[in-house]
Amino acid sequence: MAISKGSAEWQGNLEQGKGTISLGSGGIELPYNFAGRFEDDAGSNPEELIGGAHAGCFSMALAHALGEAGHPPARIKTTAKVSLEKTGDGFEIPAIELQTEAEVPDIDEDAFQRCAQTTKQSCPVSKLLSAAEITLTAKLLSRQPG
Repeated sequence: MAISKGSAEWQGNLEQGKGTISLGSGGIELPYNFAGRFEDDAGSNPEELIGGAHAGCFSMALAHALGEAGHPPARIKTTAKVSLEKTGDGFEIPAIELQTEAEVPDIDEDAFQRCAQTTKQSCPVSKLLSAAEITLTAKLLSRQPG
């Protein structure tokens, strides 16, 4: 079983404090703070990291599904938009919007859409985040001669 880790350190109170999110395997450290999370200021935030993780997992899972269906992709690019909303005294993540585009030789639109929708349900991060409404827009791009 693979185990990955991340960590975070926070200093100070919520609104004036600051922190660092660290990703274990690559030595990456990202600063985060209140303004970066709630006021569109510079810095990362947990929702952005969730979006990156979801987009990465979905892209890998879709590549696998397409390959298993006999249509290995040339390229897949996915964006995950993670919504954070105030509810009562707290916050929640009610929705995640996945947008993917893929170059896949020799596949028709219906087969591509079936693979993409199945992957939305089966990717491990989608399963983990299933408390949120997850939507998917999947676009099949024409393969450019190269």
